Amino acid sequence: MTDRFRIALAQLNPVMGDIAGNLARARAARAKVARQLGGADVILFSELFIVGYSPEDLVLKPALQDDARAAVEELARDTDDGGPAILVGAPWVEEGKLYNAVLLLDGGRIAAKTFKVDLPNYGVFDEKRVFAAGPAPRPLDVRGVKLGVPICEDIWQQEVSLCLAGIGAEILCVPNGSPFEAGKEDVRLELAASRVRETGLALVYLNQLGGQDEVVYDGASFVLNLDASIAVALPGWEECVTVTHWQRDGNGRWVCMQGEKFRAEDRSSQVYHAMMLALRDYVNKNRFPGLVLGLSGGIDSALSAAVAVDALGGERVRCVMLPSRYTSCESLEDADACARNLGVGYETIEIERAVAAMGETLAAPFAGTQSDTTEENIQSRLRGLILMALSNKFGPMVLTTGNKSEMSVGYATLYGDMCGGYNVLKDIYKTEVFALARWRNQNSPQGALGPQGQVIPQRIIDKPPTAELRANQTDQDSLPPYEVLDGILECLVEKECSFEDTVAKGFEPATVKQVEHLLYVSEYKRRQAPPGVKISSRNFGRDRRYPITNAFRDAR
Repeated sequence: MTDRFRIALAQLNPVMGDIAGNLARARAARAKVARQLGGADVILFSELFIVGYSPEDLVLKPALQDDARAAVEELARDTDDGGPAILVGAPWVEEGKLYNAVLLLDGGRIAAKTFKVDLPNYGVFDEKRVFAAGPAPRPLDVRGVKLGVPICEDIWQQEVSLCLAGIGAEILCVPNGSPFEAGKEDVRLELAASRVRETGLALVYLNQLGGQDEVVYDGASFVLNLDASIAVALPGWEECVTVTHWQRDGNGRWVCMQGEKFRAEDRSSQVYHAMMLALRDYVNKNRFPGLVLGLSGGIDSALSAAVAVDALGGERVRCVMLPSRYTSCESLEDADACARNLGVGYETIEIERAVAAMGETLAAPFAGTQSDTTEENIQSRLRGLILMALSNKFGPMVLTTGNKSEMSVGYATLYGDMCGGYNVLKDIYKTEVFALARWRNQNSPQGALGPQGQVIPQRIIDKPPTAELRANQTDQDSLPPYEVLDGILECLVEKECSFEDTVAKGFEPATVKQVEHLLYVSEYKRRQAPPGVKISSRNFGRDRRYPITNAFRDAR
């Protein structure tokens, strides 16, 4: 019986559907372990690593299933070299059913396999739509050590882990595709600690890294020992391949030796890094050359530009000021200062002539009417048209800059400031936009390609927000103060509170009724909004799914 064991952890960033590329990433990680890190008995990869997670309906394509199987078989042949065995995730067809599987590769062959039992079907997950639930799993014998391999959701309830422990598992190795949510790190740790206490087994939690459409995976993998204490903690937001060292204690149970432990982040740090990684991967994995966005002199576009530069570098970001007669000198100065701080390409394209042309075009059908939000929205739509034209002509993706407060109540112009390919602020309320701007001015994000120090001029943070679509306009002409609005939205969106419960928290009934109404009638706008990074547990589109046609109102 061996008394020492080494488990390598490959916290990597796979590309969805890039089976050949993911195979190459797996091989490179295994080679690094063997040649640079002193070797290991086994290397663990994240859930469905060969195709990437979450593949949604893509995984139903027989051609993808066949290519994934061929890649696993090819990777298995590599293990004939005597190097580390491999635990790798892949979709797997067996007896006509498609499973979310982990394959044990060793000795040049597929030595064993195990299938996911508990298929999540909530929030961003809909695995029951595409996978069959696996049978009760058995431990995998890896060079004399019995590893229990519950897959992600399998540890969110106790049954699978207890089953594995009851039939001889000695260590729990858990491959995950666990999406980031602000504050979720503590939830994962407590969940894993519960499984450790229930089974009496140490646990390896290996998570995916990287952005996949709206979802971003933060990595932050870890190992818990028998007392549920952290033995190893990998960094969030970066790829990492490391080897953990194990030995038996006096009772014959496996204990992980103490390793490097990266410190936990505060909320602003987590959220900023999530936006940065999600945007970087969305642009790069979809092969856009860069980004273009409107820089208005306001805080939303300033923060969006800062994230863009940190994600891609200033040379890949193009900022455009699109002034009208209502754009203040202060906004012009602030946008210029922000662009200079960030080191981005910056230009001004005035829209007044286009506004006048539209006025002439619509003069006859609009005759006898008063100017209202229609004319205001024409300005926004012309700005969107210009940005999309620049994108169409030169290739950069348009970055949308609206925040969650605006998207909640429809304070945005369809086919205007809502146009674009991605939005890093889509799940960020306005009050947090201010907090993130202050945080970025005081911190240099890990892996950021932008400049250090203050990048967002203080005046942008201090001044009242305004769309500048009419004279002397501020957001609070149409909306409650953001502190009030965001508090109400926290109740109605994040917590699904009733009208009465929301009012009981101290908000004016008329204001709550107004916000609830705007929230419901703006659903059709949100359905047409670009994707944006998921930060909360109730992001629009993937988590919170409401009908567009909806006559229900809680406030009566």
